[in-house]
Amino acid sequence: MMMKDLLMIFLGMIMLIIGVLVGVAFFTLLERKVLGYIQIRKGPNKVGFMGILQPFSDAIKLFTKEQTYPSFSNYMSYYFSPIVSFLLSLVIWVMIPYYFNMISFNLGLLFFFCCTSLGVYTVMIAGWSSNSNYALLGGLRAVAQTISYEVSLALIMMSGIILIMDFNLLKFYDYQSLIWFVFLMFPISLCWMSSSLAETNRTPFDFAEGESELVSGFNVEYSSGGFALIFMAEYSSILFMSLMFSLMYLGGYDLTIFFYLKMVMISFLFLWVRGTLPRYRYDKLMYLAWKSYLPVSLNFLMFFIGLKIFFY
Repeated sequence: MMMKDLLMIFLGMIMLIIGVLVGVAFFTLLERKVLGYIQIRKGPNKVGFMGILQPFSDAIKLFTKEQTYPSFSNYMSYYFSPIVSFLLSLVIWVMIPYYFNMISFNLGLLFFFCCTSLGVYTVMIAGWSSNSNYALLGGLRAVAQTISYEVSLALIMMSGIILIMDFNLLKFYDYQSLIWFVFLMFPISLCWMSSSLAETNRTPFDFAEGESELVSGFNVEYSSGGFALIFMAEYSSILFMSLMFSLMYLGGYDLTIFFYLKMVMISFLFLWVRGTLPRYRYDKLMYLAWKSYLPVSLNFLMFFIGLKIFFY
């Protein structure tokens, strides 16, 4: 029986990973379509019906291209950092609260922080091992940004943890049966949204890949498969941050189509922001984390601790 259970868990994992990969593929297509319509053009519409096979042709093109690497790069770390980055972005999906055939995570939120913190190392090693000044500069900026915003993410999440008094993501559903947390903690949910934009290196905080000034940042020396893996890791983490927002502020996890619609809506917001806002200035990005979000999240944390003590 034990072997059968393990096999079911393994099959569940495989299905989950395939689902995430297909989701990432069509999310890239959605982004190109949305940006196209924002800029009053069509976006990809040649490959397949209305461009629906475009992500697969992109994947085939990238993975069949020749893998190049700089002569003076630190080859092993250069080669493996995109792979580790992609694996981390997939492993983090394990903590979704399933009702069946899956690992039950009572400490899911701690696991989330462990995986997002490890993601910093892959960016740093990718930038350093390329042995290029541009890549190193991009990597350093990305690391500084990600570490800064992880502090505010942790403190914002602490407010939610104080309210539900548990690290299990399923508990968010029980506590939001009467009112969604987005109404209880509206300012802090907006802070979470913009912090997750910075955490996933998205416009207007895309300094890790500031094309105009850093020649694509930490991934400048990557081509073909390595670039594709970095790309997929980024989009996988965007989808996951959308899922976390839906879980924590929009009614928790339930197995309905409505939950996934909420998740897609938040993902669409990421794309909408990219098509609308210009890039922030780097010093202002840092001030935003340390001088705005940090005090706001600390104040809210104190407020919710006070509420909890008062009602107990």
